[in-house]
Amino acid sequence: MKIIRTLLLGAAITTFGTAQGAEVERIEPPFWWAGMQANTLQLMVYGDDIGSTDSVVIDSAGVSVTQLHTADSPNYLFVDLKLDDSLTAKPVTLKFYADQQQVADAQYSFKARHVNSAQRKGFSAQDVIYLITPDRFANGDLNNDEVKGLREGIDRQAPGGRHGGDIAGVIQHLDYLADMGFTQLWLNPVLENAQAEYSYHGYSTTDFYRVDPRMGSNKLYVSLSDQAADKGMGLIKDIILNHCGSGHWWMDDLPFTDWINYNASFSPTSHRRESLRDPHAAEVDKQEFNDGWFVPTMPDLNQRNRFMARYLIQNSIWWVEYAGLSGIRVDTYSYPDKTFLTGWSRAVMAEYPNLNIVGEEWSENSAIVAYWQEGKKTFDGYQSFTPSMMDFPWQRALLNSLNNEESWGEGMVQMYQALSNDFLYADPYNLVIFPDNHDMSRIYTSLNENYEHWKMAMIMTLTLRGIPQIYYGTEILMTNPGTDDHGVIRTDFPGGWPGDRVNAFNAEGLTEQQAKAQEFLKFWLNWRKTSTAVTQGKLMHYAPRDSVYVYFRYTDSDTVMVVINHSDSPQSVDPQIFEQRLAGFTKAHHVESEQITTLSQALQSRAQSVSVYELQ
Repeated sequence: MKIIRTLLLGAAITTFGTAQGAEVERIEPPFWWAGMQANTLQLMVYGDDIGSTDSVVIDSAGVSVTQLHTADSPNYLFVDLKLDDSLTAKPVTLKFYADQQQVADAQYSFKARHVNSAQRKGFSAQDVIYLITPDRFANGDLNNDEVKGLREGIDRQAPGGRHGGDIAGVIQHLDYLADMGFTQLWLNPVLENAQAEYSYHGYSTTDFYRVDPRMGSNKLYVSLSDQAADKGMGLIKDIILNHCGSGHWWMDDLPFTDWINYNASFSPTSHRRESLRDPHAAEVDKQEFNDGWFVPTMPDLNQRNRFMARYLIQNSIWWVEYAGLSGIRVDTYSYPDKTFLTGWSRAVMAEYPNLNIVGEEWSENSAIVAYWQEGKKTFDGYQSFTPSMMDFPWQRALLNSLNNEESWGEGMVQMYQALSNDFLYADPYNLVIFPDNHDMSRIYTSLNENYEHWKMAMIMTLTLRGIPQIYYGTEILMTNPGTDDHGVIRTDFPGGWPGDRVNAFNAEGLTEQQAKAQEFLKFWLNWRKTSTAVTQGKLMHYAPRDSVYVYFRYTDSDTVMVVINHSDSPQSVDPQIFEQRLAGFTKAHHVESEQITTLSQALQSRAQSVSVYELQ
């Protein structure tokens, strides 16, 4: 008897040698939970000739096999399970038969869910998200810099190489992040990227159920989530539904011939996202956008294959449950099949009704971004269950409003105009707004290193409608002068590596300007937590006058007034203009200086400045 034992995240597999030669090498998902909302589960079983199996038996109460599906490859078997309400947390044995002869068995586990897991609270406008590229944040474990079996090792001098940052590094600096005032952490992907090069960014997944060992482990990722929660911070997972890495384990033996688009041969995407909503679009344009690959090392997944669709849905739910996530960020949101996206978002939100999901639709056209948000009444009847989207139009308006000289049609009026398009969105308050991210130039660079404009950008990000996201290093004015190379944009956070001469975690070695910026952002992040007007209130803004843009955030009991003077001269702001929102208030408390001004007199605004007032 030939016995092979593989431990795959809890699935102990025993294979019996037979004439058929069937083997089980892996099962995905590797385990599941009792008491989930959905009462079905599909296992993808992989192993030599496992497709020759004609029956699978589970002799245990609460779970049963309902159907088997073979694939184009003989080495896959898809097993449908029915999960009864009586199912409890326990191990079960899957017995595989061919011609009435047992060919293999495997231990599979159903686990107990955490209390109130289904009702977990997702990220919201009460939060501020800190986005981290883990390889570039902090190297907390020098022992995992080089891992046997993973081809790319550490090369900190190469902008596109691996620098050694990891999950342990994030954990070691949770106190810093909590003290700064962040309440949610979004990490760029941490799953295995067994690629030959340029693997540090994490977007070429080679195992959807395994944290890259150079980042840590699945267990450590769960520990990050738990420890962050203890400090009042949630964890958002970056999930990729559109593509995998060319080094994914299944690429050498695909389950189906249509598992990867274009017959697993590279054909580039057009990136013409407009085609999906264009009433005049040709079908070939839609296909080239959806089915095309980003690059040859990122095979494009075919979500129209129902087994692929189920695989991706279950994988997303698995990580939410396993790691205790507070949300999901979906990479390249519109690139997968749109019908699949409806089913995927519906399934995830059915399991976790209070979760939040934010999709990345990189378009500066508000109508295109709005199309994908839950609740949007679309021209073609398309329905989404994804509550949030990344607000790229807002980000472009932020840069334009600060970088352009004031005129009738440019400057602060461009932010005013962008927000006037909020009628297009089902819920503009649930959009994620951001000054920059991992794919674009740093905000300080984009603002030509104008510190006053940087302060305005931070205040607008933290006080306008939406859910703010700040990229790591923004608090210390990290830049990428003279280049838009992503490896430079995602440079190492100072102090995250032994021997760093500058340590931003304790402000040692920072320039005076960097230290001021760090304290500035820390002050406003923590103040924001105290303001129900900003975190829960509505927005009212006024058309800019004399280069001054004024807006209010307000609830029935709390009102905040923000005054941005984008001109090169001081301005006197007449409160009577804002009578609609100032009615009932007599004083304005300047949050930063703590000075109190009576609203019977004009508010004085310095040139190129931003002021935030709490009304009394």
